[in-house]
Amino acid sequence: MPVIHSIHVAPGSRLPMKPVSSVMAEAGKGLVGDRYHGTRHRHVSVQSLESLREGADLLGQEIPAELTRRNITVAESVVPRKPGSIITIGAVKLEVVRIAAPCRLLDDTIGRGAARALHNRAGSICRILEGGVIEVGDCAEWQNREA
Repeated sequence: MPVIHSIHVAPGSRLPMKPVSSVMAEAGKGLVGDRYHGTRHRHVSVQSLESLREGADLLGQEIPAELTRRNITVAESVVPRKPGSIITIGAVKLEVVRIAAPCRLLDDTIGRGAARALHNRAGSICRILEGGVIEVGDCAEWQNREA
């Protein structure tokens, strides 16, 4: 079963991601304390530890979760990328809005070729439908909506 491996937030644009053991997810707003809190659709980003490992194999070096600028990293499964897919973490419900594109700035922070290595592996951008607390170690589940 998918498990929350790590949670990271950044209070502002270009500020370092800070690891936290739990975070409050507010429906329609985002993660409290994160730079995207209050935006319309980009409430939270979710990535897969397995996808990071695939990218690391291509890059030839480790890709630390916090350097990808994603909020939530899930272990034991690959995160759904299809818009409309629902991710449930405890009482929190997320809806996938779009695939997360890796930023070219990753080449500066992780190493040359990092953005290319994470192409189609950078996770999903979601909006929060139902809020609550998300903690490291929480189980996650998802379902895909048929188009």
